[in-house]
Amino acid sequence: MKILKKIGIVVLVVLVLMQFYRPAKNDSNKMDNDISKSYAVSEDVKTILAKACNDCHSNNTIYPWYANIQPVNWWLNDHIKDGKKHMNFNEFNSYRIARQYKKMDECIKEVKEGEMPLESYTLIHKNAILTDAEKQKLYDWCTSVRDSIKARYPADSLVLPKKKK
Repeated sequence: MKILKKIGIVVLVVLVLMQFYRPAKNDSNKMDNDISKSYAVSEDVKTILAKACNDCHSNNTIYPWYANIQPVNWWLNDHIKDGKKHMNFNEFNSYRIARQYKKMDECIKEVKEGEMPLESYTLIHKNAILTDAEKQKLYDWCTSVRDSIKARYPADSLVLPKKKK
């Protein structure tokens, strides 16, 4: 019984100490390279992005209460970093044209296939579940952005260079 009590105390101490090591929050609100600076984003699309995409794909995450608890905060931080690595709407204009084009293609595909928002996100954020009408608006917007890119730039600038093996 004494060993269980000691293990419990050690676990409690570790959990308390973990609370002092927190990753930086994703709340810079940096918008210098935001997609809306180059492409029209309707209020409907802004609303959809805000409720279903921006927590992981922008420079401004709205954190739930449980993000204040470690190790949950570390897990969320990794998830946000990964999401921003794949697509950050606030940094979109800093991407090469070929990457912008590819990212819009990926968005179209993921909206069509129901890949985004992630199921793990919508389990807790029920309001992020997109209706068919919202999916269509997002799909149409991504298509229009992609088509705008295609119309503005030569075809060879829309192809990402192949990665060397």
